[in-house]
Amino acid sequence: MLVKIYGAAIHGVSAQIITIEVNVDQGVGYHLVGLPDNAIKESSYRISAALKNSGFKIPGKKITINMAPADLRKEGAAYDLSLALGILAASDLIKYETISDYIIMGELSLDGSLQPIRGVLPIAIKAREDGFKGIILPKKNAREAAIVNQLDVYGIDNIKEIIDFFNEDGELEKFEIDTRKEFQDKIDNFPFDFDEVKGQEATKRAMEVAAAGGHNIILIGSPGSGKTMIAKRLPSILPTLSLKESLETTKIHSVAGKMGAETSLITIRPFRAPHHTISDVALVGGGSYPQPGEISLAHNGVLFLDEMPEFKRTVLEVMRQPLEDRVVTISRAKFTIEYPASFMLVASMNPSPSGYFPDDPNNTSSTMEMQRYMNKLSGPLLDRIDIHIEVSKVEYEQLTEKKKGESSASIRARVNKARDIQNERYKDSDISYNAQMGSKEMEKHCELDEYSQLLIKAAMLKLNLSARAYSRILKVARTIADLENSENIQGDHISEAIQYRSLDRDFWSV
Repeated sequence: MLVKIYGAAIHGVSAQIITIEVNVDQGVGYHLVGLPDNAIKESSYRISAALKNSGFKIPGKKITINMAPADLRKEGAAYDLSLALGILAASDLIKYETISDYIIMGELSLDGSLQPIRGVLPIAIKAREDGFKGIILPKKNAREAAIVNQLDVYGIDNIKEIIDFFNEDGELEKFEIDTRKEFQDKIDNFPFDFDEVKGQEATKRAMEVAAAGGHNIILIGSPGSGKTMIAKRLPSILPTLSLKESLETTKIHSVAGKMGAETSLITIRPFRAPHHTISDVALVGGGSYPQPGEISLAHNGVLFLDEMPEFKRTVLEVMRQPLEDRVVTISRAKFTIEYPASFMLVASMNPSPSGYFPDDPNNTSSTMEMQRYMNKLSGPLLDRIDIHIEVSKVEYEQLTEKKKGESSASIRARVNKARDIQNERYKDSDISYNAQMGSKEMEKHCELDEYSQLLIKAAMLKLNLSARAYSRILKVARTIADLENSENIQGDHISEAIQYRSLDRDFWSV
């Protein structure tokens, strides 16, 4: 007998329906075709043990299974439950009249219990788009799938529950959550706040400008000056995620297997801080079976590179294209995958190998060592970072001050006002904030008066700035003007934006 059952495969951050055709006929044998990987080929052993420990067994007949489309590679153990039910249905051991109404996915343990799988959210979205009645999957994944409305979601602990469900010997509990309520309840749950930062007013101002315009920023300062502390608080002043952005971000984390059993939606902007030993592939994404990298996991959030010069140069250079295009394209001989990568880059570095230049009177780093250290960051990469800010040492009086600093909420209110101005400005275009402006938008929205032109011309000549650095100054100045609710860019806006090009100065070239 031939039975069809449905699962799904992940391609990038979307899903594709997989039709699993199971035919049981006279003879002996087990044949699995349709480009399965080794994990799927080994599923027969897991299925056999799980069924036996649940009171069933694989029939001693010829079983042929095709996973269509046959030219698409299938990966992972998530098809165990689909294959097991297909075998039972084709052997007339369960009723299968309604089995094609559901997407069924799950990894089987030998005792018949189910392990969670990856990519549940895009699978659930695809199931609704293709008109399936519901989705049946491990209970640990049910919360994540339930954020998709107009779809029945059933979470199960073991294979016996679903067998009883189709044989009408038992009921499955439908899992439901109020997506919008859950989203609103957790939207302001930030672990860190700017009111905990002592002093560093200039740095906090730079972070506010960066947040308001979506600008990349690098913090330069000696150890213990508070670079990491400040960077961790950036998500708390960024505009809150919209529901659409939350779903986009959750899909990526779902595909990467980063969602917990108690988490359904990512409600605050992600903050990713990879170690400096990270490889190119781990940062950008890819591999034999492509997975999102750290820059995609930071989509709609912040990627923090602590001690940036310690990262391998090849790792840093592969970020150039994603920083410009805000998407990562991974090409293989037979397919191409795109992962979104619209993130804010926040980097930190010491001013010298010893860490204390220029404050250390006994600087132990030679001129050559200083030059070698600074050369770890290429010019083209630094050009893509809009704001360079020096983080000064915190004085004793500031550390011991009892008064708290300005809270993230009040800073975020100003950032939101600036973003509202930008949303209105770019409502008829594909961009959302100032950092994304192209040459056309800059020509239209960054007009300078004569005094501002003289200022920026002097900076270009003195600092020997590139054309990209020039455009960065204009974009930052536009953001500063938005924070002050100024329609036009003024001279003081340009002056402040020039201040944020520290690494372009001869001072750092030694």
